[in-house]
Amino acid sequence: MTLLDAAALGRLQIEFQQSMRALLTDLCVDMESQYVDLAERLDLPVAYFRFVSQSFDRASYSNWRVVGWIETLNDLVYFLDLLQQVRKERDQRAFAEQLFAECEQKFFENSYLDDLFPRGRAQAKGLANRLQWLCMRLAREATQEAIFFDARWAMQWRRRLGLSTWEVSGSLDQHFERAERAFTLSVGTAGDELVAPPSVVKAVGQQIQRVVFEVTRHEIALKKNRPIFICTWEGTNVQWHWPKRAAAEAATTPLGPLTVGPTLHYGKDRQPKSVAASHPQQTARIARAWTTIKQAWPDGYAVLELLTSRIIPLKATGVVSFSYRHRPGLSFINCFDRNNLDLIDDLIHENSHHHLNLLLRKHVMYQGDHNQQIFYSPWRRSLRPIRGILHATFTFTMGALLFARLSSWAETRKGATKWRQAGLTQRDLLRARFRCLEEIESVRYSIQDLDYAGRHLKWLTGSGARLVRQLEEAIAKAEQKIACHRKSVLASPFGPALRKHRNALQQARQAYGPIHLGAI
Repeated sequence: MTLLDAAALGRLQIEFQQSMRALLTDLCVDMESQYVDLAERLDLPVAYFRFVSQSFDRASYSNWRVVGWIETLNDLVYFLDLLQQVRKERDQRAFAEQLFAECEQKFFENSYLDDLFPRGRAQAKGLANRLQWLCMRLAREATQEAIFFDARWAMQWRRRLGLSTWEVSGSLDQHFERAERAFTLSVGTAGDELVAPPSVVKAVGQQIQRVVFEVTRHEIALKKNRPIFICTWEGTNVQWHWPKRAAAEAATTPLGPLTVGPTLHYGKDRQPKSVAASHPQQTARIARAWTTIKQAWPDGYAVLELLTSRIIPLKATGVVSFSYRHRPGLSFINCFDRNNLDLIDDLIHENSHHHLNLLLRKHVMYQGDHNQQIFYSPWRRSLRPIRGILHATFTFTMGALLFARLSSWAETRKGATKWRQAGLTQRDLLRARFRCLEEIESVRYSIQDLDYAGRHLKWLTGSGARLVRQLEEAIAKAEQKIACHRKSVLASPFGPALRKHRNALQQARQAYGPIHLGAI
């Protein structure tokens, strides 16, 4: 499979969907057999989870919301097992130290380490209580989310059981990882939301307070002094009693729409602060960048439309765009501190993370490194583990290919016209060529380290080594395409930055190694 083989990636995605469905089935079996007492204490509706698993179509099993929900259940089962262990463990200190190390390696994208060890060290005292609190939170989140994948499912399930009322503890608080606004309920898997009317906001009070959802065979309501109806099932249709807001669509693809969600705002401390409605201007900018990629780089676009399905605008000074392994297709894109060229770059960059994460679901590419941070990252300018170097090398190789393609596209008559229509300037063209040359230097540096990790440290598997060779071939092609512009870039205002970058990599090689591999 080549790097941009969209057909092969499509087949791999089908395998991924099948594996996620199997994982959900296995998790239900585990909760019903190995953790039945804990599941009952946490009010986990395992039978309903199983019902939901049978209701999803195949494609849903690669949806960012569904995968994230399944991964939450997977984490919950892991912590249920730990909760059983910690109550029997004699050496609480050793248990805490081992769990602290595991959380550092396994959950670097989650808040679990802070939840379990808020003081930043392996504190054994109170660990069982913190584990129980975490399990309770995950159980509430997973159950609430399961109810609103399709409100009919919850009501239909009650009908099948012949039961009347089911009470579920939940929340109307904002959720940063899913980019959900306070006093809204996400419904479906595309990003639609129900907005609580002002009367409901007044009745509930503070958004952080716990609420109780009441599910019957005919309606779902918020339980207060009197039921506040959210929806009712009439015939074959669901009647919504809260205003329903459809997800904004920036583009349509054969696989479904590209949706744009609310904006995630960060504070001055670079931490998430609030989730607010996105301005239509951001949807328009994303749509224009999406179209530009489609016109300029068809091969890259084919992978983009396959693997990216939702964009969350990010308003965060000094914070780069990001994505999560456990939410494939969901990209948080900084749309405020970045210009039009940066936006195009960020869409491809985050999609490349989704791309590599899909490959890593199938193939083990590194092993035995124990998360050792010994490789210098030209992008972060710090030492990183092999996992981080592989991700960066992959994504920035894609970036170099993008910039090389943009450069050649803008040289054509049609491309030059489209370039201006995309809100791009001649300076952007020069900067794209500079960025391409800059990324080529950085990628070549890290490929040498990856090659060393594979050949000498034996940290790369056969699959990992093959991927590195593909990246080396791809960066060579990008270099061949951009070589004719090297002199003009060096003679431009970007020339000093490119020379400085090359010198910094030479100095890094001498300073960090892991061995002296020669001049860049």
